[in-house]
Amino acid sequence: MSHLSNREIGNTGENLATNYLISHGYEIQEKNWRFSKAEIDIIAKEGEILVFVEVKTRSYTYYGKPEDSVNAKKEALIMDAAQRYMEKTGHDWEIRFDIISIILGGDNRAVQINHYKDAFFY
Repeated sequence: MSHLSNREIGNTGENLATNYLISHGYEIQEKNWRFSKAEIDIIAKEGEILVFVEVKTRSYTYYGKPEDSVNAKKEALIMDAAQRYMEKTGHDWEIRFDIISIILGGDNRAVQINHYKDAFFY
């Protein structure tokens, strides 16, 4: 079993999440979109809804589920970046904040993908 760095685990998770979203009919707009201190992992469209997706990937769950690491500060950073993205692109209709939680197996394949729609409380 190879040991991946946190960056490699994150990249693997983002690629798996992108493929997951595409297979569920989402249209990917951006990946790793940055504004100030925030980065939005994936920006996609589901129909007319603009969806900001935070991807959390772990190779183990000793310290809790991946999605549990998205705290209020992280949510606020993502919401600020989302606001800036909407200003930049002129998007002024429905939006949503999702979390995709991925747990990798020993062969670095997803053993579990959970998609939490409308995951932020704002």
